[in-house]
Amino acid sequence: MVKKMTGAEIFVESLHQEGVELIFGYLGAKVISIYDVLYDADIKHIMPHHEQGGIHAADGYARSTGKVGVCITTSGPGATNLVTGLATANMDSVPVVAFTGQVAHSMIGTDGFQEADIKGVTLPITKNNYIVDDVKNLARVIKEAFYIAQTGRPGPVLVDLPQDVLSAETEFNYPAAVSIPGYKPTYQGNLLQIKKAAELINQAHKPVIYAGGGVIISGANEQLRQLAAKAEIPVTTTLTGIGSFDEKNSLSLGMLGMHGTTEANLAMTNADLIIALGARFDDRVTGELDSFAPEARIIHVDIDPAEISKLVKADIPIVGDVKRVLEDLNPLVQEKKHGQWLREIQEWRGLERRRGSGKTGKLLPGEIIEEIDNLTKGEALITTEVGQHQMWAAHHYSFSKPRSFITSGGLGTMGYGFPAAIGVQLGNPGADVFCLAGDGSFQMNIQELATVAKNKLPIKIIIFNNQYLGMVRQWQELFFDKRYSATCLRRQEGCPPRCSGPGENCPEMIPDFVQVAKGYGIKGKRVSRPEEIRPALQEALDINEAYLLDFIIEEEENVFPMVPAGGSLDDMILRQDIEH
Repeated sequence: MVKKMTGAEIFVESLHQEGVELIFGYLGAKVISIYDVLYDADIKHIMPHHEQGGIHAADGYARSTGKVGVCITTSGPGATNLVTGLATANMDSVPVVAFTGQVAHSMIGTDGFQEADIKGVTLPITKNNYIVDDVKNLARVIKEAFYIAQTGRPGPVLVDLPQDVLSAETEFNYPAAVSIPGYKPTYQGNLLQIKKAAELINQAHKPVIYAGGGVIISGANEQLRQLAAKAEIPVTTTLTGIGSFDEKNSLSLGMLGMHGTTEANLAMTNADLIIALGARFDDRVTGELDSFAPEARIIHVDIDPAEISKLVKADIPIVGDVKRVLEDLNPLVQEKKHGQWLREIQEWRGLERRRGSGKTGKLLPGEIIEEIDNLTKGEALITTEVGQHQMWAAHHYSFSKPRSFITSGGLGTMGYGFPAAIGVQLGNPGADVFCLAGDGSFQMNIQELATVAKNKLPIKIIIFNNQYLGMVRQWQELFFDKRYSATCLRRQEGCPPRCSGPGENCPEMIPDFVQVAKGYGIKGKRVSRPEEIRPALQEALDINEAYLLDFIIEEEENVFPMVPAGGSLDDMILRQDIEH
């Protein structure tokens, strides 16, 4: 006779069946029965100090390991606090399974205490979501959730768990396989289309490979390197594609787009062939669509057919997994040299001075990141918040391997990077993990200092402190006549009614991040002089515990190049355009 199990027991046993070793969760009344079972389970549980921190941590764990990230919260506000994290994971194709408690079925629709229609709320921002209607279906739903999250184009899946389902009993039978009508991802590319793509590549004179996050997801970085080397094709990456191609390689153009390198943006503009691999031609990459790559034929490889020709018409569309498509494509591509094209690109490399010259003698962010790169030999795992520091990281750290740059791309979520670093560190316990943060973004989930301290995670927290919401301030400087409305983060008493930039009479900065970290038992140091940069970073690296470094940087240091809104990729604003 098969022993009956409660829904809570089935839930935990299903996680065991999926090989889950770690979950991030915040307890509440509607999931208390699950936590009672977890008390005796051998699944590691990490409690964040805000539900949003938990799902961002699960996301960082997933991006850095390639495994499914798992989180759990209670109903109502616990569930709704996952919304930003679900949207973040959805935009960047991250496999996360989120479980939420729910009121009992008899209470649904009554506006009961801590009731929220989380299935309806999250329908547009998840790959799929469920509300479990019967305990007999619980194991099947969990099996499907994990399958959907990590197959095809990955994405987040939410499973809502009514309280009565968790307390009901049934026999436990975990499905051996999944069959979902209408959901059959295509992995193998069409061979006829692949042959046509090879012919275009063999004929091209100015080809560019445009690599997105799909290259990393599919594990195609070696196949990408082989294609680039064989046909001598330069490679540019999206923000989420960083790490798919070694940036020390002479064929690397770096990141393209709104804050892309001059060589990447001009190469895309002048190319006669663009080979798009696991990328979606979003607006931050293309600029004005009507003037994007006017002379280029487009080969577009993506596992999601909805992305192909959605924004830029593909001449040769190929639906399939990037790795498998490249395995079929590479043997058909001829060895070739593009010396003239590469010389043209080399001339563009020198057009932009990426580092500022300093206006007040304060620290330059590029110097800090380059020192981190030197000390870690480019081997660290880097997470970022969103803003100027995110772009500086993309430009100044030499990423050479996949899953080493963890950042919010599509949604641009401030508050993401610090909790994501928690998931990265737990998923890669022996790695040097750096969280690069702006003083604005860091305060969005600063409470996760408690999670870092409690779990003794040796994350190095690097704050680029310019006392502004820097990216928005940059727009105000360049396009709104330096009318710094609501972007200054200094103490407000004594400030003039209309701020137009830092001056001698500016009030003191708040908060003191070193003292805040100290309150959680985390060591830290404020750094304000160039000669202090390397010793401070070395000190942080030398101890096997968390360390916070608060770097006081140039208040009005900007990110360049910059493509203005509505501009073409070749309409870049360069640093020297502003400073002279």
